[in-house]
Amino acid sequence: MYNIVKRYFNNGIYSSEDVARFVKARKITVGQYEEITGNRYEE
Repeated sequence: MYNIVKRYFNNGIYSSEDVARFVKARKITVGQYEEITGNRYEE
């Protein structure tokens, strides 16, 4: 799931908010969110 989310984010398909939804759904970790977006995760 991480690779798909990362690719979609890098291609502009997903926003940071979209990626955060995957953290909430426990599909990726907070660390992976921060690695993908470059932003600190805040609930």
